[in-house]
Amino acid sequence: MSDVTYLTLPTWIGGSLNIRFIYLVNSTSFRLTECPYKGPAIPLYLGADLFSNTGIRTENHPRHHAKFAKKGLATKLHFSSVYRFHGLKVPTSNNSLWFYSVQGLFRIAFEFYSKQDQLSLLENFQDIWKSHINDDPLQKGYTFSQQLDLTVIGKEPGTKQSRINEPGSDILKPLEAVHTSMEAGDNSEDHNYCSHPYQCPETHPNLDLFFPSQKQIHRLGDKLPQIQPGQLKTVGLLLDLIDSYITDNLNEHNVTEAVMVLLQAKQWDEVYSSCLLSCIGRWLGQQFHKANSSISQKVEGFKLHHIDRINDLPPAEELTQELFPEAMRSLLLHWMGLSEEASVDKRHSECPILLLILEFANHNLITGVAHVLYSSLIYK
Repeated sequence: MSDVTYLTLPTWIGGSLNIRFIYLVNSTSFRLTECPYKGPAIPLYLGADLFSNTGIRTENHPRHHAKFAKKGLATKLHFSSVYRFHGLKVPTSNNSLWFYSVQGLFRIAFEFYSKQDQLSLLENFQDIWKSHINDDPLQKGYTFSQQLDLTVIGKEPGTKQSRINEPGSDILKPLEAVHTSMEAGDNSEDHNYCSHPYQCPETHPNLDLFFPSQKQIHRLGDKLPQIQPGQLKTVGLLLDLIDSYITDNLNEHNVTEAVMVLLQAKQWDEVYSSCLLSCIGRWLGQQFHKANSSISQKVEGFKLHHIDRINDLPPAEELTQELFPEAMRSLLLHWMGLSEEASVDKRHSECPILLLILEFANHNLITGVAHVLYSSLIYK
């Protein structure tokens, strides 16, 4: 039995990027935490994470690592067999991982990353790049046999200011080393050194489809701390709607709330130039047009039922409620300025006009006035 120390690499998280790192102290020692008072330490960034969002297949990573190693931008770190890393599976017979200097990180970013990710790295890593601009090129390999972390965890690199408890933007503190034991001959079953579920496109044939949405979610996570308190309710409502849609629990009430919040979010363009109103009007017209056949059936049934009292029909307000959908009535009532707060007399005087509009718009004539006016219009 031999003692094994399990370590967790600290991680910088920003936007769609998750980059694990380590500190090179000297040719045989490393740290997981920064300690500026104990001599210089060079931050190195895990090559598997740097290439995870590039679309380059895992089996092709070694070729790229070797190319950057020739330029002194990458190195292969060989760890003593007593060290194992949470979330990283490497064969015990070859306990090694590729890491890059901050210069190598930028070289990969500007060669393979999107402009948004390049900007994120520039904003967060420029101070590190400046402080290590005169570092010597990396050797092709180092063999680590000693960990020199202090008991007190220091400030982590990769951001101008560590933002704690903010989703999608934290610098994750490394876990303390866990000492355990394993059989001397115990080997990892596979060589999967990049184990973040979304960091290896090859592990799922359709993950390329998900990456754009995933990047958007990460960017949203970065922006959450900037949201005003008054906006939180709207954001929460929209997130709930996304969750309901993904889990197939979407219902009309959820959509209604979200649509109303968006419509009231700001003052949109005036009525003559509003593309939003035009779109809503077009959609409503299409929905009302589809309802025409069912409305006709209802009107025909009403006429048969009242065939003997055609000259003694119920009041216009009752007819509109009985024969036409509430959405149609609500649209026209509010359009005419007859909301629920309008006086009873006002609504009563305008209801015959409302009924006439609904009869004409739906091509279903009920009252004598509609028949006379329609005949007159057709004749002209």
